[in-house]
Amino acid sequence: MKKWIGVALKFLVSGGLLYYLFQNIDIAAVMERLVQVDMLMLAAAFAIFILQLIICVFRWQSVLNAIEAPLPFIKAFRIYYIGIFFNQTLPSSVGGDAVRIYRTYRVGLTLGNAINGVMLERAATVIALLIVVAATIPFLLPRVGGASAAWVLPGVLMFSLAAVAGLAFLIILDRLPESFRRWRFVRFLATLAADTRTVFLRPLHAIKVLGWSCAGHLNLTLGVYFLALGLNLDVTWVDCIALVPPVILITTIPISIAGWGVREKAMVTAFALIGIPEDGALALSLLFGMVGVITSLPGGAVWLTSGGLYADAHAEEIVHDAEEALADAEIEPER
Repeated sequence: MKKWIGVALKFLVSGGLLYYLFQNIDIAAVMERLVQVDMLMLAAAFAIFILQLIICVFRWQSVLNAIEAPLPFIKAFRIYYIGIFFNQTLPSSVGGDAVRIYRTYRVGLTLGNAINGVMLERAATVIALLIVVAATIPFLLPRVGGASAAWVLPGVLMFSLAAVAGLAFLIILDRLPESFRRWRFVRFLATLAADTRTVFLRPLHAIKVLGWSCAGHLNLTLGVYFLALGLNLDVTWVDCIALVPPVILITTIPISIAGWGVREKAMVTAFALIGIPEDGALALSLLFGMVGVITSLPGGAVWLTSGGLYADAHAEEIVHDAEEALADAEIEPER
């Protein structure tokens, strides 16, 4: 019942935000832009989104290789595609990351490596996002107004400091005083510390992981840029590099159905900084979401053909129960 309530609340958030936007933005203008989209640019965006899947798999493999838990590309691709399908298309309480952890465990990795591989890949994505955004700030500030520029830079700085502090805390979790281990959450996160140091403090591993992560962000923003060109919006690729990653980060907050509504509001707000009309930004966000859903659909076929209809029904509960059991026993996951 709690999970269904959670799904219902997500529907309310998505529906409420979309309703608000549709009431305050000229929907006829939005639909006109969508109908008149350049098909060549749309096809290019689809190709970029498919390439994005491959880059993400290489990013995940780089993390797994760093923690000495290699996974063949074909298996990794199938599992990652199934996870994307869950994240993009299903209004389910079972998140794509939980399914990815469970399926990775089923193909032979230890539970500890399966969990840490996914969590550290997520961490690398956030860190790389900040690197990309920080690198584009000097190009973005001249494009925004004085009032907006006054809070953009401090906002990025504060978020970066928070991310660095979070990573530093994660690295030293297994070196905290014993008194901190009375918290179950801390006891389990302590198992991540050694792998976090391996991934982010060893230069060879860090370069590979963050390199693929940055490549993923740049590639995704290129796809959005092609969509913007198809909608005849006056933006540059640099604009998209600076504005799209924060929007994507916001949509990962699990308060809506696959980010719908949250992404649209964030996209309209972000692109308003460079003077893009609201109907254009909303059309861009809706098209971005639809392309993401369509490219994730084959992951559903992969899921069904691998017995996923029943195998993953309780993946989230299985992962959660395993975490609690390990924490209660005060032991690390088997390596």
